[in-house]
Amino acid sequence: MTMPHPFHWVPADGKRHASTDPKPHKGYPAGFVVATLCGYQLAAESTTLSWFWETCPTCNDKAHALANTPMPPVASAR
Repeated sequence: MTMPHPFHWVPADGKRHASTDPKPHKGYPAGFVVATLCGYQLAAESTTLSWFWETCPTCNDKAHALANTPMPPVASAR
């Protein structure tokens, strides 16, 4: 049985962040303040476009650690 991860993704402040705050059933509503894994208190966004924002690198690193999943190696620039 697959267990859900102990974090949720939330678009806020121009990036997709991760949070361990409890998530309402229908997701974080616009303006809902969450504590992010990168250490900020940010107001959630709830637009379709906001889910296409860049992922916060610090939240991504910490989310991978919480999920016990190593980050993929970085491809070298050509």
